Amino acid sequence: MAENTADALVKLSDIDETIALDDVDVRGRHVRDKDGEDLGKVEDLLIDSGEDKVRFLLVASGGFLGLGKEKSFIPVDAITGITEDEVRLDQTRDRVSGAPPYDPELVDQRPYHEDVYGYYGYTPYWGAGYAYPGFPYYPAAY
Repeated sequence: MAENTADALVKLSDIDETIALDDVDVRGRHVRDKDGEDLGKVEDLLIDSGEDKVRFLLVASGGFLGLGKEKSFIPVDAITGITEDEVRLDQTRDRVSGAPPYDPELVDQRPYHEDVYGYYGYTPYWGAGYAYPGFPYYPAAY
């Protein structure tokens, strides 16, 4: 693998696989910031094909009839809780809105991931000492 290329990240909706437990497939759930503000809905989950783990949430907000939607690319490390209706993050609305935007052309590029992880203050999943989030929500992608 080239230094600037990450393991392929694929959208869960693009592959013929599912999350092991239906109650942890958070697609379609509202995303709320640490203050309870609505940030949009989880549009998709990006899976690390090398380790079969969810690495990012793709959150869509705004728009009308699917037009004009903004998309945020948020590491699963930001999740603080999941209910049957929503996903809670440890970030603020302002922080998420200022993050590097989701760019499908860069989704497999390590520098892009580094920018996103660095912006949110997390160690990248390939970094020394990284530990997959210590909650049972995403033990494995599928």
